[in-house]
Amino acid sequence: MKIAIITGASSGMGRQMALEIGDQFGGIDQIWLIARREDRLKELEGRMPAGIRCFPMNITSLQERQTFLQVLKEEKPRVRFLVNAAGFGKIGRVEEIDMALDADMIRLNCEALCAMTRLVLPYMSRGGRIIQFASAASFLPQPRFAVYAATKAFVLSYSRALGAELKNRAIRVTAVCPGPVETEFFDIAESTGKIAVYKRLMMADPKKVVRKALRDSCVGKPVSVFGLTMKAFFLLCKVVPHSWLLAVMTAMDRELS
Repeated sequence: MKIAIITGASSGMGRQMALEIGDQFGGIDQIWLIARREDRLKELEGRMPAGIRCFPMNITSLQERQTFLQVLKEEKPRVRFLVNAAGFGKIGRVEEIDMALDADMIRLNCEALCAMTRLVLPYMSRGGRIIQFASAASFLPQPRFAVYAATKAFVLSYSRALGAELKNRAIRVTAVCPGPVETEFFDIAESTGKIAVYKRLMMADPKKVVRKALRDSCVGKPVSVFGLTMKAFFLLCKVVPHSWLLAVMTAMDRELS
């Protein structure tokens, strides 16, 4: 059985990725959807040609990951796509955000992503694709988004290294690095602080971001960056000292917030 596995599938980019894979890839027999909100997962039933299987689970839980591993061992599927889209961020100064929230962010964005990747890797078929959702925040440290940006820098670095390791298995790894995207992400992120105005003005359409991510994954691109603005930002972060860019970002945030 050929399957796709998607974490964070109940909302945002994960949900959109489930819809796009279900619509575009006829060779997929089943899509395994993972998220904590089972009701949101079940809403996707009948919306795509492939069958779906819902796994209402918290991927930060070692016990729940072990239960999922048992399913993999018993069914031995051929995984064509693994999409790690689960994650969250919190806006605010480091000294203002609860340390437990920071720990949860690191646990989900980094630890759980690595753990799910490791669990699924033995079942990835040759020519499979791994799509890891990082962020344009991974290109540069982000004041008032410090921990989130650091976790996404981790995801980008991890994904690039993993892609190099898996070349001999013809498995391609793509880190998706969008700028701000119009999803439920900011409903959670803004519970502790407001997004900078200039970021709100650059909000991207999640459907377009996901479609580009899938195209880039299919041709084996290691990094997928949506939009001319974010591509320019990516290049800027490579050639301009980060201290200069941080000073500009801080000034803009102060002026426009």
